[in-house]
Amino acid sequence: VQVSVVHPAEHVLTRYSSTEIVEGTRDPLFLTGVTFPPEYPICEETKIKLAVYDVKDKSQDTVRTSVLPDHKEQRADVGRSFLGCATFRVGDLVKSKEQQLTLTLRTSDGGKTVGTIEVNLVKMGEIEDGEADHVTTDAQDQKCALVRECTAPEGMSGEKTLEFIPINLHLQRMHVHSPRLKDAVYDVVTVGAPAAHCQGFKNGGLRKLLTKFEAERRNTGYQCIYYSPENTAKAKEVLSNINHLQPLISSHADLLLNSASQRSPDSLKSSLKMLSEKTELFVHAFKDQLVRSALLALYTARPGCVLKKPLAAPDGAEERGDSQRQERPAPLRRQDSIPHHSEYDEEEWDRVWANVGKSLNCVIAMVDRLLEKDSSSSKAGENAPSPADRQMPHEGDWYEQLYPLVLTLKDCMAEVVTRAKQSMTFVLLQELACGLPQCLMLTLRRDIVFSQALAGLVCGFIIKLHTGLHDQGFLQQLHTVGLLVQYEGLLSTYSEEAGMLEDMAVGISDLQKVMFKIIEAKSEDFLPIITGRREHYVIEVQLPAKMFELLPQEIKEGKLLRMYPVLFNVGINEQQTLAERFGDTTLQENINQENFELLKEYYKLFTEKMPPDCLPHFQEQNDLKGLLENLHQNIQAKKRKNVEIMWLAAMICRKLNGIRFTCCKSAKDRTSMSVTLEQCSILRDEHQLHKDFFIRALDCMRREGCRIENVLKNVKCRKYAFNMIQLMAFPKYYRPPEGTYGKADT
Repeated sequence: VQVSVVHPAEHVLTRYSSTEIVEGTRDPLFLTGVTFPPEYPICEETKIKLAVYDVKDKSQDTVRTSVLPDHKEQRADVGRSFLGCATFRVGDLVKSKEQQLTLTLRTSDGGKTVGTIEVNLVKMGEIEDGEADHVTTDAQDQKCALVRECTAPEGMSGEKTLEFIPINLHLQRMHVHSPRLKDAVYDVVTVGAPAAHCQGFKNGGLRKLLTKFEAERRNTGYQCIYYSPENTAKAKEVLSNINHLQPLISSHADLLLNSASQRSPDSLKSSLKMLSEKTELFVHAFKDQLVRSALLALYTARPGCVLKKPLAAPDGAEERGDSQRQERPAPLRRQDSIPHHSEYDEEEWDRVWANVGKSLNCVIAMVDRLLEKDSSSSKAGENAPSPADRQMPHEGDWYEQLYPLVLTLKDCMAEVVTRAKQSMTFVLLQELACGLPQCLMLTLRRDIVFSQALAGLVCGFIIKLHTGLHDQGFLQQLHTVGLLVQYEGLLSTYSEEAGMLEDMAVGISDLQKVMFKIIEAKSEDFLPIITGRREHYVIEVQLPAKMFELLPQEIKEGKLLRMYPVLFNVGINEQQTLAERFGDTTLQENINQENFELLKEYYKLFTEKMPPDCLPHFQEQNDLKGLLENLHQNIQAKKRKNVEIMWLAAMICRKLNGIRFTCCKSAKDRTSMSVTLEQCSILRDEHQLHKDFFIRALDCMRREGCRIENVLKNVKCRKYAFNMIQLMAFPKYYRPPEGTYGKADT
């Protein structure tokens, strides 16, 4: 059906759009609607002309817009013949009882009747009363900065100043309404593969580059000492503990002395307890072989930078209360040769580290003595003082006896801190010394990829949160277990896309470092707040007060919410055909296997912590086990273009209440094919879409609506960037309908 518009003032016929082609019936039902956007100049007097054609050549079925004089018939189009037409006023349709018209189709001369055509009016975006909170976050009296659309300037291209921004990030939402069944909403976030596109993929992506970098560092031991990423992370943790605990211990030591000067037994006990707890944490923080080995390496590399003699606790310090005196380090001096390891006393660090504990024991022993004497003095009451009592300390003696011991504790602690900081800084400097320029470039690349992935994750989390605010099972899952975040990749393992996949795999894995926290908004600015650093990010999501009140107490109190990202990739284009026949698919196989193990871990955690009836889909426990087993078998099968891996992973994600992402290079063409196939599969499996309508519904979703509009938004043309040769390599259900693809810039 060709749809044309006749504007009342202009009296010209403008071709507007067309429906899909329906084959094999003389009584077709057309699924494709005709959408008039709000800005389109249409009124009740506007006339709509419907011309029905018998299509002979489907390749000619493209929408063309042209203007013809009123009442003049369209010329005979190549590849199709005219059957009949009908015209109606928009006002007649709007005012009709059922908002439905049945029109007579007539030949071009208006004489012969050839059939009828039925037209229905559908107002898009309407939601029944009471359903708004369950479906969307938007309300007239409430602002929510979740999605912001902007138009790129003419001629802008994948640009370096924008390399941290995700590509073509959109939310695809399918709202299913049925008079018999409960309404349902299905969301998928579509986004271009998070990758460093501006840096290129000549040398591969992050997965390959990081492995190569680590190997090179191991093989350059004569220039620097190799420390693994785990050791580097441990060094940062030790330094962080030092900076946190040292001021606390010093503060509690001062409070202890203050309690002693006031001669307050209760305060003295309390201060000693806090001092003991923090000092034990301090000592435990350095109970690591890394500190000891790094000190040895430091001494070997830079003799003179460490103390020549260890600090020892003096004998009988408990009884005498004598303070310890430390030797100053030997002055730095140049040496002609690096000493052998045997010249360094490897037990020196153990003695220095143990002195902190010994000094604390001295303090504890002295406090016990003072409190014991104070207790015996109290029992004596008002009796005449005995000769022993006359020997009791005077008012200021508590402070005087504790002060040298506390000073010794601080000195010992300072000695440990000095050495630990030297050794851990040495470890971190080795990482930089092993390839500073390379390291910086890799860090930049990783930051670019992570930034893109993070933006998509935040979008998906906020949408999922708003959609599930009334679902108690989901909210319990959110704070008890955390959310599964499943990425579907459609990248090939050939040429540049293999590098993209390597970037994407690392970027998604890095999302494990991200945790969410939900807070009540104090203003109308609901944008999320990001805090932390590379090893640990916290995203604070702000909710209006009314929404915040719906949350469980645990979330209200600021509990951090974990994410469990997984990636499954199956290349489907002609480049994947080349990779499978002449190249290597190991990258894809490894990624799928590794992420299957992560998915299994999440499922195990979920079943251990959540009650079986908490989710609407989770009564099918056996189904989930079967799906996981089926997914595992498909991953192991190593079958070419095994798209069933993606179908199974997506189904498991939905049943586990996860967040779904679909990605290809640009999230425009292959992504559109996958998302529309997923939506039709959901309609078939969950909402009784008849099998006879499956392909027609699939073609309709690809021809009209969100995905083709996304293509137009990106390349200013309603054409998927495929050609016939490419599509021959695509799996059957990933091919768009005739007339919707052709030459277009990607």
